[in-house]
Amino acid sequence: MTDQHPHGHQPHHHFETRAIHAGNTPDPLTGAVVPPIYQVSTYKQDGVGGLRGGYEYSRSANPTRTALEENLAALEGGRRGLAFASGLAAEDTLLRTVLAPGDHVVIPDDAYGGTFRLFAKVVSRWGVDFSVADTSDPAAVQAALTLRTKVIWVETPSNPLLGITDIAALAGIARTAGVKLVVDNTFASPYLQQPLALGADVVVHSTTKYMGGHSDVVGGALVVADEALGEELAYHQNAMGAVAGPFDAWLVLRGIKTLAVRMDRHSENATRVAELLSRHPRVSQVLYPGLPGHPGHETAAKQMKAYGGMVSFRVADGEEAAVAVCDRTRIFTLGESLGGVESLIEHPGRMTHASAAGSPLEVPADLVRLSVGIESADDLLADLQQALG
Repeated sequence: MTDQHPHGHQPHHHFETRAIHAGNTPDPLTGAVVPPIYQVSTYKQDGVGGLRGGYEYSRSANPTRTALEENLAALEGGRRGLAFASGLAAEDTLLRTVLAPGDHVVIPDDAYGGTFRLFAKVVSRWGVDFSVADTSDPAAVQAALTLRTKVIWVETPSNPLLGITDIAALAGIARTAGVKLVVDNTFASPYLQQPLALGADVVVHSTTKYMGGHSDVVGGALVVADEALGEELAYHQNAMGAVAGPFDAWLVLRGIKTLAVRMDRHSENATRVAELLSRHPRVSQVLYPGLPGHPGHETAAKQMKAYGGMVSFRVADGEEAAVAVCDRTRIFTLGESLGGVESLIEHPGRMTHASAAGSPLEVPADLVRLSVGIESADDLLADLQQALG
């Protein structure tokens, strides 16, 4: 595997070491220990067709983006990593690479609203159709397959209902059916979950979230197990052009260096938040895979290192009460997105998942979603206590 990791990364190194060193070779000219931001569009050629290091134009490749892409591949244990301008740009490039008009996809019944919109409003106009299935039930996924199915799409944990899908079980179904299994690993991050090792074909990330980790960059990624698919995706990445810019790639690479320690704290804090909420009289249900009562708890325990920083809950008094809780927090900031060091709160029905209203993916009106940050857990618990009243 050394040909994949030209920067001296050894695949057997532990995750924390790979996160800091993979793709991060000291600059040969100056010895700088961090890859420079190559804020450049084009490169001098040594004669016609003589490229230095394979670089000719920064849509095709840029050294800062290359560093990130090598790092992503190392973290997910894949053959090829690709960095994009956003998570949805990554998804769109993937779909247009592996699908053709007439093909069919199985998507989760609680997919991210933006992913649902991409299928329902964009890709469907291109002649690709989809079925919605409860991916936590392998039998339901099996039943949704048709002769035209090319992809099974999974989010685990899912957004915003924190559903858990058994990746290895679905990988078996996908292999037997000859279809690709795609796993959106945004909520878990590669530190907590490794879908390719469990049999997935492609991992998708919004690197905006935990990978970047500081709410200051928008980006996306694909990591694949198969070299040939990686080549095909790289061709389409260049042909379609929604690439990560060098500064954005640099910010994501910078965020990844602390991914392991951040995810440990996110998970610890979220566990304490979920336990508090599950005891609160104004909360009717808590959705967190770390709670023993969660229907996906055993599967999550099997395939995840810890349970992550996302917690959703339902407010007993209904929609207006849920909105009021979102308005009353002081440390939890009312805002969309997730995965940053600061805690966020939102109302999915009116905010992140409004695009799914009236569809099979509509979320409960009394649902509140938390992205639990890395602040003091005691302060976060006190904030939720006062907001719930």
